[in-house]
Amino acid sequence: MKDDIHPKVREVVFQDIVSGACFLILSPVKTEAKTEIDGKTYPLYKVDVSSASHPFYTGTQRILDTAGRVEKFGNKLGGKTTGLAATLLKKKTK
Repeated sequence: MKDDIHPKVREVVFQDIVSGACFLILSPVKTEAKTEIDGKTYPLYKVDVSSASHPFYTGTQRILDTAGRVEKFGNKLGGKTTGLAATLLKKKTK
């Protein structure tokens, strides 16, 4: 087997920014942030979604501001929306 072709792995703390949950995992990810757990310092990598906050695993669902996104999309196209986007825009303007 060739030398130095595999990435160097180390223990890294992945922190879910939504729920605050932390997971200590072996990973080659590069990060400058650090955190301390049980008196030992580990590299810290923040993630948007993990099993602690994903609706599939938690059984909860968060409502997103789809109306604002649809309006922004409609304005971007100059009012030439069709399909679901046009339907949502019509409902909101009534």
